[in-house]
Amino acid sequence: MKLGAGATTPSGVLFDIDGVLVLSWRPIPGAAETVQQLASHHIACSYLTNTTTRTRRQIAQALGEAGIAVAADEVITAGALTAEYLRAKYPGRRCFLVNSGDISEDMSGINLVSSTEFGPADRPDTPDVVVLGGAGPEFDHLTLSRVYEWMVDGVPVVAMHRSRMWTTDRGTRIDTGTYLTGLEEASGRMATAVGKPAAEGFLTAASRIGVDAERVVMIGDDLRNDVVAAQAVGMTGVLVRTGKFRQDALDRWVADDAATPPDNIIDSVADLPELLGL
Repeated sequence: MKLGAGATTPSGVLFDIDGVLVLSWRPIPGAAETVQQLASHHIACSYLTNTTTRTRRQIAQALGEAGIAVAADEVITAGALTAEYLRAKYPGRRCFLVNSGDISEDMSGINLVSSTEFGPADRPDTPDVVVLGGAGPEFDHLTLSRVYEWMVDGVPVVAMHRSRMWTTDRGTRIDTGTYLTGLEEASGRMATAVGKPAAEGFLTAASRIGVDAERVVMIGDDLRNDVVAAQAVGMTGVLVRTGKFRQDALDRWVADDAATPPDNIIDSVADLPELLGL
């Protein structure tokens, strides 16, 4: 749905966080004012992120320090969604977690085991489930080699997300999706991904703010994972030209007749109130 003059004001807004509201946890100009303006118009907001380096509480605190007032229960992370999935699908199973950052607070009830519990490096024991979080130094050669061997042996792999990269104030960093694509191709086995762009995260976020998906606007800097994926579940997508946005990637996407174009494009989240007619 194209927004603008004459369009119906949405009942809810979902924000991606990194690259939309903040960059390396510093506020993007106008982000705090936009969130405040939505609140003044009684538009429900939630924050749907593939960030896996921090817990929901830590993310809310970091946003608060950036001048953006958010409650922890308004934040929906890929880690929290993955924990829900593991509790339902693999209750009590030993889960080998590879993640950059300690998010155990958001994974209560999950039997997380570390690499030191798997015996010598040359003959590691086999976990029940492999869980891949956000990429970082923990994604080293030995660890990924172990994951590959376990995938070949049929151990299920659950990825918190398939994001391929994220943007920092020091440049672009590759993320889990880049590694996961290679592991799947080499092993011949597919992982289950829980966070964006999977539909469940968007629908869960809409449910938590009590708004039907058709009345929700999703704001993101990732064309595939944020915007087009949200549009696939009936939401209205808004792509911002900040964060990981690349004009050449957008040009290639819209040139493909089979690709779904973004509903709306704005320069920054600061332009959202005008787009919504507030």
